[in-house]
Amino acid sequence: ESKMGELPLDINIQEPRWDQSTFLGRARHFFTVTDPRNLLLSGAQLEASRNIVQNYRAGVVTPGLTEDQLWRAKYVYDSAFHPDTGEKVVLIGRMSAQVPMNMTITGCMLIFYRKTPTVVFWQWLNQSFNAIVNYSNRSGDAPITVGQLGTAYVSATTGAVATALGLKSLTKHLPPLVGRFVPFAAVAAANCINIPLMRQRELQVGIPVTNEQGQRLGHSVAAAKQGIFQVVISRICMAIPAMAIPPVIMDTLEKKDFLKRRPWLGAPLQMGLVGFCLVFATPLCCALFPQRSSIHVSRLEPELRAQIQEQNPSIEVVYYNKGL
Repeated sequence: ESKMGELPLDINIQEPRWDQSTFLGRARHFFTVTDPRNLLLSGAQLEASRNIVQNYRAGVVTPGLTEDQLWRAKYVYDSAFHPDTGEKVVLIGRMSAQVPMNMTITGCMLIFYRKTPTVVFWQWLNQSFNAIVNYSNRSGDAPITVGQLGTAYVSATTGAVATALGLKSLTKHLPPLVGRFVPFAAVAAANCINIPLMRQRELQVGIPVTNEQGQRLGHSVAAAKQGIFQVVISRICMAIPAMAIPPVIMDTLEKKDFLKRRPWLGAPLQMGLVGFCLVFATPLCCALFPQRSSIHVSRLEPELRAQIQEQNPSIEVVYYNKGL
């Protein structure tokens, strides 16, 4: 029988489907990765996708498979299984859970920002969720220990709660709108603590830097610092639309008769606004910096710079994986 309809085996499904050197290509990739509809897939559907991908990598094409179906399977597989360990990631740790989980938690932080116990509870819950996500999406190269995870978790939670309560007490004498921004400041502060602590090992030993072809040239702490800084920036940017736009809209609406007559509408409306912002902000902010970032050789540590210039004097830029 003819093999005409079969897919070629040279499609690189290790890489994203779209060109990652452009913002648009990265955005399309992350829109697919963070698609909340992936959460609704059954175990059987996940297994089927895993089989398609693993067979394809082993050189076996599932009969009648189209290229679109292969890419769909790759993204479904990636949405649920850890790239390095192959284990199925716990549901709320998946990238596809980011939008609904953050919508719920951020919505509640913005709704319950007035009372101390609720501020503490939602900031704590947010950091617990962050810890699960960070652990679920850890890099296989530098496994994080339970001790490091615990330290990062406790420090970020303390930092977030302290920032929230500290700012909350400062805003007592300021216009009410200012108080609505306290949750955002707390989340931003926690990100600045959480991510560097979660990835402290990279700051100690450095991360692998490679040439254009992907050959390792050494480990660099300077690259790790730049990568972690980029991740902190994109996480904070991710929180800005959802935590800055709804408060302004709600502050305006709550002064109008419409909401004064229907106070119960406030919370669902705020949730909806947060969700709408997150659906776009999450993938677009993940796409701010290329996953494979680059750093100028002149900005690396002196020893590594000397070593690279000695072996390959023509190299001016090296590459590294920035993490998420």
